Amino acid sequence: MPLNAQVEARLEERWRQLAAEYEARTPRSRELYERAKAVLPGGTTYHIRFYKPYPAFIARAKGPLVWDVDGNTYDDYWMGHGTHILGHAPDFVLERVREAAARGTHLGYLHELLVDYAELLTKVIPGAEMVRFCNSGTEANMYALRLARAYTGRKVVVKMEGGWHGAYDALHVGVGGPPYDVPESLGLPEEAIANTRVVPFNDLEAVERLLRREEVAAILLEPVMGAAGCLEPEPGYLKGLRELADEHGALLIFDEVITGFRLAPGGAQEFFGVKADLVVLGKIVGGGFPGAGAFLGPAEVMELLDHLKHPEARRRSAHGGTFTGNPITLSAGYALVSHLATHRRLYDALNSLWERVRDRLNALGHEHGLPVHATGAGSLIGLHFTARRPRQHRTVMEERWSQKAYELYHIFMRLRGVLYMTEGNTHFLPSMAHSKAQAEKLVEATGEFLAELAADRLIRDWAIEQAA
Repeated sequence: MPLNAQVEARLEERWRQLAAEYEARTPRSRELYERAKAVLPGGTTYHIRFYKPYPAFIARAKGPLVWDVDGNTYDDYWMGHGTHILGHAPDFVLERVREAAARGTHLGYLHELLVDYAELLTKVIPGAEMVRFCNSGTEANMYALRLARAYTGRKVVVKMEGGWHGAYDALHVGVGGPPYDVPESLGLPEEAIANTRVVPFNDLEAVERLLRREEVAAILLEPVMGAAGCLEPEPGYLKGLRELADEHGALLIFDEVITGFRLAPGGAQEFFGVKADLVVLGKIVGGGFPGAGAFLGPAEVMELLDHLKHPEARRRSAHGGTFTGNPITLSAGYALVSHLATHRRLYDALNSLWERVRDRLNALGHEHGLPVHATGAGSLIGLHFTARRPRQHRTVMEERWSQKAYELYHIFMRLRGVLYMTEGNTHFLPSMAHSKAQAEKLVEATGEFLAELAADRLIRDWAIEQAA
């Protein structure tokens, strides 16, 4: 048996031992999952919410914790896909929502909070002069891209390898891994992505070459690559994109669905000191409630949505939706974002704590002699079992010294009361509610895991050989 197969077999054997323990702790979740498979494709409503042997079904959540239907408690590092920056169900947010719901759950008309919240966002988000609300990050990306094409009169858009921007057809390419130039889904025709170009993250030369070949409407990216495993931009990369966009007449769009209100009140623009032309928001902008999305930018661009200035429908950029500006979601979002904007010191504590955690996770790899790399910025942390520290999605996917190590780590941490999503790609999205003790628990549990791997000479030698 080849050495890599022997390593995977060793890891699989240990995984099966832990899976038996997990199954003993979660019989009710197993029962629910068996029922779910009969009525939900794959037993879930979103494939990334599945992990082996079956997911824990969550009964309730509060602060930094979730409880499953079997009564197990977990430190939650998924936090509603990164939505709950202050922890689950902050009392002051719930109170604002109760007040709003009593006045009507969906008005379908203009209401005062639309103006209040838009004014707040234009004060908090750098460069934003006007706002449109929508119902998800996917929608916000779709409308921002449509607006960029309308403004520039161009068709081609540039995105990054591994960049996830929701399920919008034109951006549903170059997400999961090589090859990066094919549709990511059945039912998605090639022509839907015909004007989308995919380049590596952190590679200014690739973007420049493309801009010299084609007229580009927009360069769209996550300033920190979330789904790719929290890959941070290298020094000068975002500034370089800003300069290239200006030089070639393209708009720079930051998808801040994850980084918005997480890295700083003003998001990645504030954190990295680079301004985008359009900003896409989701998750935190809705304060923990569904139907959360917005796109923002300068009046010169946003006014292309103005039906008064452009009364002919085909001479303006279209945007709409039944639940846009829903008062429930806006009440929650306004309460949360106004709190964050007036308590900026919270970010100092959040970012410094998780920057230390990231440093300690990297130190653990060195301590145990294993190629393990922690990436990210602020409170965004990715953990990679790769030969090199990844700066691009290709490294994350192609230089793993073991796929099974990711799955083993996931179930190992589950059994120690640490829960996150996506067992095949480790990333942590902590909140301001997480304590130093919980951060220490995460580091200590990871250290135990790496010590166990390093104790197996076969696994350790294989991992080191891959990094050589």
